[in-house]
Amino acid sequence: VPEPPAQHLCVPVSLKGGDNISTDDITPASAEFSSMRSNIPLMSRYCYHRYAPDFAARAKELGSSIIIGGENYGQGSSREHAAINPMYLGVKCVIAKSIARIHKGNLVNHGIIPMIFADPADYDRLEQGDELEITGLLDQIPARRVTVTDRTKGISFETVLDLTDAEIQVVLSGGQLRYLKKQLEENC
Repeated sequence: VPEPPAQHLCVPVSLKGGDNISTDDITPASAEFSSMRSNIPLMSRYCYHRYAPDFAARAKELGSSIIIGGENYGQGSSREHAAINPMYLGVKCVIAKSIARIHKGNLVNHGIIPMIFADPADYDRLEQGDELEITGLLDQIPARRVTVTDRTKGISFETVLDLTDAEIQVVLSGGQLRYLKKQLEENC
């Protein structure tokens, strides 16, 4: 279960992906991998395995990171593990040109903040390894606009959170499990 987002985030880009990254690219689908579904530490070793074989080791070593994606990030099946495995590996946000609707919901549910480039051209300015910083994150989330600074390149850019009021509350809680726990505690 991920921690709620912090007010200040300063982490590297662990992966810069292209357009149409599918949930199969994020978490492989086959009989071999189906047997691992309940073993997240084992399955996470194969996160992005066919797209970027060194991603899981890199993300685990970094501890916390951000993924950059192109158009239609997370397209394909609604594989929930495509959000669980990056969350387990410390991914805090996905910033993409666009995010597939069902995958966006899975990211929210598992405490990964889905962000869209306000200007898609900003995607071209970022690289894997860049250090991204967000100050006042918790204050910016409700406004659905977040300013991100690339400390490596000395530039800033805007992102948009295409989220409902309910999804904003889930994101601020750190995912669906923490949100539901909070609701239960308030109602007891």
